[in-house]
Amino acid sequence: MSKMVSVILAAGKGTRMKSRLPKVLHKIGGAPMLSHVLQVAKQAGASRNIVVVGYGAEQVVEFLGDQAESAVQTEQLGTGHAVLQTEPLLKDFHGTVMVICGDTPLLEAEELRKFYEAHRASAVAASVLTAVVENPSGYGRILRDSEQHVLGIVEEKDATMEQKAICEINTGIYCLESPLLFEALSKLSCNNAQGEYYLTDVLVKLIELGKTVGGVKTADFEMIMGINSRKQLAEAEGIMRRRTLDQLMENGVTIMDPASTFIDKSVVVGQDTVIYPFTWLEGTTVIGKDCQVGPNVRLTDVQVGAATNLQFTYGHECSIGEGATVGPYVHLRPQTKIGAAVKVGNFVEVKNSEIGAGSKLPHLSYIGDSDIGERVNIGCGCITVNYDGKQKHRTVIADDAFIGCNSNLLAPVTIGKGAYVGAGSTITKEVEENDLAVARAKQTNIKDWAEKYRKR
Repeated sequence: MSKMVSVILAAGKGTRMKSRLPKVLHKIGGAPMLSHVLQVAKQAGASRNIVVVGYGAEQVVEFLGDQAESAVQTEQLGTGHAVLQTEPLLKDFHGTVMVICGDTPLLEAEELRKFYEAHRASAVAASVLTAVVENPSGYGRILRDSEQHVLGIVEEKDATMEQKAICEINTGIYCLESPLLFEALSKLSCNNAQGEYYLTDVLVKLIELGKTVGGVKTADFEMIMGINSRKQLAEAEGIMRRRTLDQLMENGVTIMDPASTFIDKSVVVGQDTVIYPFTWLEGTTVIGKDCQVGPNVRLTDVQVGAATNLQFTYGHECSIGEGATVGPYVHLRPQTKIGAAVKVGNFVEVKNSEIGAGSKLPHLSYIGDSDIGERVNIGCGCITVNYDGKQKHRTVIADDAFIGCNSNLLAPVTIGKGAYVGAGSTITKEVEENDLAVARAKQTNIKDWAEKYRKR
């Protein structure tokens, strides 16, 4: 079992975000940034995850559910004070505590795993993940001795001019051994420019106790980017999107124009699928192999079978079978199941309905709360009238039925196997197997009416 737990710092308000929402709940790549951090911590080997909450604590805890434990920092008195709030949860823990910032959604699990392994291999009391950058402005600087052990970290506001020239910076990610960590935390003071208890000062306290502190450099500076403003959120979104698209292309997906394609990190896309411009794939969406998706498609939590063609389509919480053709200008609403080789044509809306294999909904129809069999043809302008003002009712259309253009099917109603409904009919009762139903008024022509009307 892993002897590493993660402590994720998520108590800050994020003042520069100018938002009522806690900073760590702002989304990137389709999920709150805290969700990404939790995921990589688990993948890196954390056996437990503890999130330190503060501003908007109720919202953050509600989001966490059973994903992680939480500790409350009622006053934001610095990173050292934040970690100290986890002591009651970790009082019996002997092992490594990995401290991670909750606003770093670009972190990669493999890099954290390497950091943890390097820390364990060096047998030091603490390690800090560092990066060398051209412009270190705004970051804490790493101070090392002649043997390259870390002597401490100095924050920019407390640094001398000589220290500000150092280009190795603190990423805010640490591995610290417990219970030694909490012994050092208890000795911190807030005698600094910010009046806060810095976690970085723990390293100095450990050295004063005769312990060694290590520093592990990462080559991926992008990965440790923290989010403090809407601008940085957008920048990180662009980086995550680029990484997601790069991975998809490496796995055999064609992205025609990455600049106009938006795919969440959680989405799965099959080999030899082609994604056209202005496509959004979100949430738990899964696209099969050999599909053509786009242009102008947005799918959220949609399952799409292989060899399916979609264009100018909005679908959410639904499924589309293999070989289906959907679009243009189609809305597929929740609880809809489109079967294999189904055609859903232009200006069609389908809601809470199951469409059997090989059926056709070519154009200008609303299909709601319906069960449609296989090889059914729905003519232009057909409406399933599913709502009586109080309740929704279902329409059932059996295999091989033919529904003529501009028909209204008043639910609850059943159309039998192989039955026909004449164009322009309003159907209010069952049509039995192989019957023809015609429900329209007899045509009457009034001779010379138009001429008389014009003379009025």
